[in-house]
Amino acid sequence: MSRLLHLGNVVIDVVLDIPALPERGGDVLASATTATPGGGFNVMAAAARQGLPVAYAGALGTGPFAELAVAALAAEGIEVLQRPNPDLDTGVVISLVEAGGERTFLTGPGAEARLRPEDLARVMASPADAVYLSGYGLLHASNRPALLGWLAGLNESSPVFFDPGPLAAQIPPPALAAVLSRAGWLTCNAREASILAGREDAVGAAKALAQGQTERGVIVRTGADGCLLMPPGAAEPVHVPGFPVDAVDTNGAGDTHTGVFIAALTRGAGPLEAARRANAAAALSVTRHGPATAPTAAELDQFLAGGGSA
Repeated sequence: MSRLLHLGNVVIDVVLDIPALPERGGDVLASATTATPGGGFNVMAAAARQGLPVAYAGALGTGPFAELAVAALAAEGIEVLQRPNPDLDTGVVISLVEAGGERTFLTGPGAEARLRPEDLARVMASPADAVYLSGYGLLHASNRPALLGWLAGLNESSPVFFDPGPLAAQIPPPALAAVLSRAGWLTCNAREASILAGREDAVGAAKALAQGQTERGVIVRTGADGCLLMPPGAAEPVHVPGFPVDAVDTNGAGDTHTGVFIAALTRGAGPLEAARRANAAAALSVTRHGPATAPTAAELDQFLAGGGSA
């Protein structure tokens, strides 16, 4: 059976709700604090809840944060392929959420940033596996050669999905070019597409990223508006409308979109159907609090059967 082989990074998100950022050297009391798995976990959970088998090939650590990550992966039925790093814990992202919704992030890398070539040497992909890579992994000096070396030996028939992430501009150009040359799908939001393409408008960016590409599709998420879809070889993007809902928390919506899009394509849906399904899943996810709020396949089917009304 096809599966999603995820080579991204799982971290722990420590989220603090605060009235405002303190002045330098100051302090502020948070009204709420939560610690949940984040990073690549959200994409994997979204795909797993659609019934797609998922395996995590990234690195995990040893310690209290790693224990949270391992428990969450197990709860979603996600297979862990690596042995834990005995010397490092899993990393954390401190997310400071102000009263107006503005988010400030502080990232402390851990074991997930120390992936080695020998770690991936034991990870075997079948021709039917969908492979996911994140731009975050390419930022780490250890992960980069491990990922690029493994990717170079990947079976040509295995579809590769690449999400450059918000720090796309910091990925070393040779590494970015190597992954883009192998990716079957590039999935990103409008800001990331603009950074990669050097174009301000989402339509222009999508066209620029797909120009001259006959084997790579592009999907650009445009928030509540839905997404722009360019299947491999397309000359113009197709606008796939979103679903109007009352959003309460947009954290993780992009990851939900990506995970459900991959799951739908891998299970045989066409790109347009997969994009519409991903839009619906992202809409449902923003009606719930928390990062990993992707719907199950049954919930998504019911939402679509009802015309996209939550």
